[in-house]
Amino acid sequence: MVYISRIEHFNAAHKLFNPAWTEEENNAVFGPCANANWHGHNFELIVTVKGIPNPDTGFVMDLKKLSTITKTLVVDKVDHKNLNLDVDFMVGKLASCENLIIEFWNILAPAIHEAEPRAQLHSLKLYETPRNFVEYFG
Repeated sequence: MVYISRIEHFNAAHKLFNPAWTEEENNAVFGPCANANWHGHNFELIVTVKGIPNPDTGFVMDLKKLSTITKTLVVDKVDHKNLNLDVDFMVGKLASCENLIIEFWNILAPAIHEAEPRAQLHSLKLYETPRNFVEYFG
């Protein structure tokens, strides 16, 4: 099994808050991330695909194709957006990185397999800051 990865970048704003809680409860749990006026991040998304290389190309998947799928289906929908207000697949969800990466998986896994049946999504890693990231294996 061979694993290939592609890094994509996007900028987005969000606010962490639970509408069922008081402002005090939200501030106690989420701290400055519950700022009423939002806050932003420079996100890095690492998409890792696994498979057996195609004998005709030597590729598990064409990385340019992987980049196009990721940009079109995910990055273009979140880049320079407010994750709480502007992103259709985040409506009704807390805009945490954990929830965001699950939604990315739900979008990318079938699209990658459709584009390259020999390949499957192995993992996603989403950096919110250089020191904070989440990883998801589906």
